[in-house]
Amino acid sequence: MDLSKIKMVVSDMDGTLLNSKHEVSPRFFELFQLLQQKNIQFVAASGRQYHSIVDKLNPIKEDILVIAENGALVKDKEKELLVTPIQQELKTQLLQIINSIEGAHAMLCGKYNAYFDERSSTFLGDLKEYYSSYEIHKNLGDVTDEIIKIAVYHNKNAETYIYPALKELEHMLKVKVSGLYWVDLNHSDAHKGYALDKLMKANGVASDEVLVFGDYNNDLEMLELADYSFAMANAHPNVKKIANYETSSNDDFGVERILEKLL
Repeated sequence: MDLSKIKMVVSDMDGTLLNSKHEVSPRFFELFQLLQQKNIQFVAASGRQYHSIVDKLNPIKEDILVIAENGALVKDKEKELLVTPIQQELKTQLLQIINSIEGAHAMLCGKYNAYFDERSSTFLGDLKEYYSSYEIHKNLGDVTDEIIKIAVYHNKNAETYIYPALKELEHMLKVKVSGLYWVDLNHSDAHKGYALDKLMKANGVASDEVLVFGDYNNDLEMLELADYSFAMANAHPNVKKIANYETSSNDDFGVERILEKLL
């Protein structure tokens, strides 16, 4: 494995760069400074809200590229590079379907704000980890903001209780199991692979010059773009099938161990 040509490092957040306590290690921030010295770009690519991502990476937020909401929003500091919203009519249809699923809770994700309905208040403690900027509404149908993702939460298991009811929509939008409790709905072009492809082309980065880390199904398309694609030891089986390499778990510094080899 020859990592000497790497120009860009891309990492998912939850289950990948973040440990199970949702923390970024001090070691990563040390390694980031060394990446900068070698002019290697770092991209945080997550299903999280933009504000939530930069909160986790606050010390370096001015020096990174951010792929948020599974690729629906891409930013370089304050500059928007890509925004891919869900059509208004489709949003209304999706909310009706989600409301018919027992135990499912919908979150509307705008570019910079999330919207919950009052039923979700029970789980607010869990949701605030992923959405640092939010509003609570009586009726999500009244939200007029441009929506770039609908996240659907189930407090037991999203793949078991939510995905079967939504997978029939895959011909018209991206339906991704993005974590144990989450299924994400995005525009068909709003995924991490589409966003990363745009960034690679804009920065002149080839498939053998990018290093990508991921752990869940919303990482599959971006992992396919890289010769040096790494699944975490704790990754979903689908990710381990797609990735060319494997590293240790997010609680065992899987990203940091590979970055040390790169450096």
